[in-house]
Parts: sequence; structure tokens; C-alpha cells
Amino acid sequence: MKKFISLVVSFAIMALSNSFAQNYAITPEPNLVEVREGSVDISKGLSLYIDSSVEDVARLESGAALLGVDLKRVKRPARRCGLNLYIVDRAEIGGAAAYDNFDEGYELSVCSSGSVDIKATTAAGLYYGLQSLRQMLKGGATLPICYICDAPRFEYRGVLIDISRHFRSVDFLKRQIDIMAELKMNRLHLHLTDAAGWRIEVESYPRLCSYAAWRTPATWKEWWYGERGYVEQGTEGAYGGYLTKEDAKELVEYAAARYITIIPEIEMPGHSDEVIAAYPELACSHNPERQGDLCIGKEATFEMMQAVLDEIIEVFPSEYIHIGGDEATKSSWKDCEDCQRRMREEGLQSVDELQSYMIHRIEEYLNAKGRQIIGWDEILEGGLAPNATVMSWRGEEGGLAAAAAGHKVVMSPHGYCYIDAPQDAPPMQPEAIGGYLPLEKVYSYDPAPESMADSVREYILGVQGNLWAEFIPTDEHYEMMLWPRAIAIAEIGWSELKERDYDDFRARAVAIVEDMMSRGYNPFDLRNEIGERPESLQPIEHKALGKSVEYLYPSRYYGPQYAAAGDATLTDGLRGTWTYADGRWQGFLRGGVDVIIDMGEVTHIESIAADFMQYCGPGVFMPCLVEIAVSEDGENYTKIADIEHEVVVEDVPSFKSFGWSGAVDARYIRYKAHRSRYSGFLFVDEIVVR
Repeated sequence: MKKFISLVVSFAIMALSNSFAQNYAITPEPNLVEVREGSVDISKGLSLYIDSSVEDVARLESGAALLGVDLKRVKRPARRCGLNLYIVDRAEIGGAAAYDNFDEGYELSVCSSGSVDIKATTAAGLYYGLQSLRQMLKGGATLPICYICDAPRFEYRGVLIDISRHFRSVDFLKRQIDIMAELKMNRLHLHLTDAAGWRIEVESYPRLCSYAAWRTPATWKEWWYGERGYVEQGTEGAYGGYLTKEDAKELVEYAAARYITIIPEIEMPGHSDEVIAAYPELACSHNPERQGDLCIGKEATFEMMQAVLDEIIEVFPSEYIHIGGDEATKSSWKDCEDCQRRMREEGLQSVDELQSYMIHRIEEYLNAKGRQIIGWDEILEGGLAPNATVMSWRGEEGGLAAAAAGHKVVMSPHGYCYIDAPQDAPPMQPEAIGGYLPLEKVYSYDPAPESMADSVREYILGVQGNLWAEFIPTDEHYEMMLWPRAIAIAEIGWSELKERDYDDFRARAVAIVEDMMSRGYNPFDLRNEIGERPESLQPIEHKALGKSVEYLYPSRYYGPQYAAAGDATLTDGLRGTWTYADGRWQGFLRGGVDVIIDMGEVTHIESIAADFMQYCGPGVFMPCLVEIAVSEDGENYTKIADIEHEVVVEDVPSFKSFGWSGAVDARYIRYKAHRSRYSGFLFVDEIVVR
């Protein structure tokens, strides 16, 4: 009988939990939810008590005002029909012991008396408790009697917004901050400077804003593939803009009221074309053509960067200042008299060490001002500055190396966190940088898996999604690319690692997207998602499956980074997905494709075909000609197809099959695809023989 009662109770608890998940979904998913029998109706309103010791009363009151219920501020907590916010010691929160870090955690109790109590050790924790309550109230004013104890897995939960390639207004940024706050994200990384435009006021170097912030082609693409020039502010047709110091301070205050820290990024030494255009004396002395790297040999470079950073510090109170450090070509330094002199004087052996010298100097300068540097993983090259934090983007290797050396790391690998790639079938999406990064893949990322050594894991600060704006000219397009994938980043950063249920997460993301659309946002509508390339979902059966393939010179030198399954790729039965980096598409950079398939014996053949893709942005093009020939003896070949194709540069990715059909008996098939006049890769996934 006791076992029967226990089973009944277990099923009842399960039913209550399922009901909570369906009707009161919270994202990021809370780490502990206990649901009890019963519910309370708060439609008539609540009294609002905020612990008098809380310094952030105004912020919390504003957060509570968004709940959608009437609130009346009171001086004492109410046991009935009250919303009570308390700052307490960690020991007073029973579930807090389960968390290593409870600084942003909270405890939320919906009581049968009709009161809602939120307890936390910090005001940020109370604010996040309010966000959970706000989401529970999306479906109406009835709440289940429940207990939630929740805290973030990672300290750093962020998004990068690029306002250099295409400028975004303060109002636009505030709108994104609002959604970030609802999802308990706490870092907004603003990419303020890059070749395409300088976007923050600097009084000591005014031409950064009066000249380097303006161009005549409105889109980055037109500018990048054109003359890449800049124009004076006020020039007819000038496109651009920048945040004034007052704009930036307003934004910082707005974000802080929602417990979000804005981290400014000032790129150095690379990605500095606009700086050199405004102040050419900072270029390396020997090279008259366009340069993107600052001259490290000149003291004027350090004088400028330090002056700029002084003004950045004045505006942004964040602990971290992002100094970029990525993708410096370093080519001009090798022949620059000033850079070479600097290397001799400092005993530097390589240009990597020269960049490291600059990073060290900038770190020392910022440390003296009470700030810390964070940079992309290239700052590891030549030796990492002692106190630097690394943002790992080229994969996880840089982050793992930095963490193993005792440096803090934010994981942001492009394969999971670069949300500038298309999120659905690329041919149906607006132009993007290339690839394919659906919500499901973003959600699958784990910044600190169980396989990671504890000595490394302790240095993983968190995770960040990056949205670069090269191909995103409008605000509406930017929101569509950002959301809902940034929702996945939020949950990865907050919720404790456990067996993830993507279907459950997707259902919650769909609800958030619908809510955002009702409020005037423009997220990607998950309800219309097409999904992965259909051909890739199941292995394909055909006559050449598993047959040997001979790669003729020079096609035998397929790109090592796109080797897929090596010599077995073209007959392994696996069709490619929407992205060429999936390990199924094989990439050829030199000469094109020229291969011979040995069928093993003379075989009756009725069709031979292979698919190619085109992504013009990253330099992936269709072939201009495909030749197909067959032979019975491997010596004498008969050409059966010459397929010509006019390769046209297009904004949207495309996929095309190049093949022959008819009737022929042969043992050997030679398939040859020629590159067009456009330099770049040819990608093919399978040669299908039927």
C-alpha cells in the first residue's frame, strides 16, 4: 500500500512539473523547480516591498513595474498578496549550497497565501528573480504554488553587437538590451571600431569621427569591394555615424539599470584602416598602399591609443576593455624601418612578438588605470600579457591554451557562436557571410564539458554570441539574425549542464519569438523553419558507393582543411549539408576536380551527377565546365558530356547538380570540373552513379 501511495505521489509531482513546464515556461531554464498543489490569482494586484538595505531600489522597482500587475509600494513585507524582495545572507537560502557561485542567484517562492517572495544575496539576483516571475505571468495572472532556486552556471553571458560595419542607434541598442535582460544576460560587447567606420566620440582625435566614421556607399559590401574610401562628415550621401559621449553614457546607464555591463572594443593593432586614413602618420613608413595595421614602431601610435583609452575609460566603467588583437596581417611590419628598429631595441625575434609587445604595453597602461584587457585569441601569439583574458573565436584551442596557463577565458568559437551565418536554408535566407548555423547547433554547445580538466574549467568565465554586420545593413535584418539564436546563448550561459532537451527549448524559443513579434521586434520566425538540406539527412545508395577514387594531378591536392573523408569522400554515400565546413563537402582550391572512379567491373550506367555549391562571399563558386568521360579498360576514354555553366556572382547561396543521363557500359568514370575565372574553392559532396 505504501508503494502504491508513493507511486501516486510521484505521478502527481510529475504531472505538476509537466504542467509548470507547459504553462509557466522560464528561459533560461531554472535549475531547480518544485511545484506544489494549488495556485494563486494575483489579478487584483500586489503590494511591493523592497528590502530597505538594497541600494538598487529604483532599478528593482522599474523591473517589477514590467510584471503587468498592479503594484503598490509598501514599507513592510506582506504575508498575503505581496511581492517581497529581500537581500539576505547566502546561509538563509537553503538551495544556495548547491551552487559554487550564487552572486546572481535567487530563490523565488509563490505561497498559498498569495504572496511572492524573492530572496537573493545581491540586487542582480533579485532582478533575475523578477525576470522569471515576469515570464511566468506571460500567460495570465494565475501562478502555481512553487519554489524555485536558481543561479547562473557562468559568470559571463554575453552578446557582441557590431556597430562599425553598419551603425546602430541608441534606441536600437536599448531594444536589444531589454531582451537580453529578460534572458538574464549580463554582458553587451560593443564592437565600436573597425575598417568600415569609427563609432565612438574621441575629443582628442576628432577626425576619427569627422572623417573615419563616414563613407559614401551605404552597405559594407559596396564599400569593401569598391575604393574603401572615407568622406568628411556632411558630405552629400555620406553614410555612417557615431555615438557621442553622452549617447554612450546614456546607454551605459540604461544597461546598468538592467544589470548588464557594456564592454567597449577598440581594435588594435589590426582592423585599423579607418584610423590610418584619418591619421596617416600612424602607418608604417615604407608602404604607400592601403594599410590596416598600426605601426608599432612609432611612439605616436601609443600616444594615440592611450589618449583614446583614457576617453573610453571616462565613459565606460566596465572592468574589461576589449582591445581586439585579431587578424593583424603584420605584413607591413616586416619592412617598416620603425617596426624593425623597435624589434632590435626590444630584442624581439618575430612580428608575433612585436604584436605581443604592444598588447603588453596596453595592458600595463590599462592595469594602472584599474582596468583589465580582454582580446581575441590572437593575443596569445608571441606571448600572452600577464593579466589578459582571452576570447576564443577561432575554435576552442586558444581558449584551452589560455586557461591551461591560468588565464580567464570567454568561449566564443565561430562554429557555434558566430551567428552571422544563415540560420535556415541559405538559398532562402538574406545574404550572409556563409555557412549554416541553425538554432539547434548553437544550443548544442557546451563551453566547459565534463571531459575538460577541472584545472582548465575553473578559468572558463562563460560564453558569448557574436553577430558581425558586414552583410546586415538594416535594423530589422540585424534583429532577425540575433534572435532567437542569442536565446540559446543565454540558456547555455545560465542553466546548469544536464541532458539538454532541444525540442523543449525550441518550444520555449518559439513562444519567445511570438512574444517579441507582438512587441514590434523582427526575430526569425521559427515556425517557418525549413531546416537542414534534405539530401544530407539520409545516406544515399548508388552504384559507385564505396568504389575507389583516383585523384589526378592537381585535384589530388584538395584543401587540407576541407578534406572531408579524404579519398573516400566522393563515394561514401554522404551528401553535404548547407555548409561547406561540415566534413562532407570536399574543397578544391587548385586546378579543380579531376577524378577517376573504378567501378570494379564493366557496369551498365544510366546517370552520373555531382552537386556543387556557391557562396560568393567567402569565395566558393560553381564550376564553369564539367566533363564526363567513360572507359572499359582505363586507357581509352569516350567523352559523354560537356556541361558548360556561366558563373555569375550572386548574393544568395545556390546549389546545382552537374550530370549526364543516358545509357552506357563502362568500368571507369572520369569526372572533371573546371574552376571559373573567379579565384576560390570548388566544393563537391558525392558523385552519384545510377
